Amino acid sequence: MKVIYVAGHYRDNRGEYYVRMNIRTAERAALFVWLNGGVALCPHKNTAGYGGAHGILDKTWLLGDIELLARCDALWALPGWDTSKGATKEVEYAKSQEIIVLYNQNDVLKFLNKI
Repeated sequence: MKVIYVAGHYRDNRGEYYVRMNIRTAERAALFVWLNGGVALCPHKNTAGYGGAHGILDKTWLLGDIELLARCDALWALPGWDTSKGATKEVEYAKSQEIIVLYNQNDVLKFLNKI
């Protein structure tokens, strides 16, 4: 089975409600991958609720996510990824390692040989 890393906004300066909405967006994308025969790796769900964890530096989260991404077959860059510092770094890493970058549901379906 092909493993797809879901990359997109997590944080939001407007508050916790918007963080939850970002997590829900990533969750829906991950479910789409699963429903179409892929394996979704959704870091949003892996660390949901950890915001503000004392003693964990921002770079630690990103390094952990990059470690997970390195084990994936593709990355799905969700809409608005390019305005997220973390997602931008994840996409840059994926490209540097020749990990396929997908940008929409059709890309995902083609990658999973569904269309």
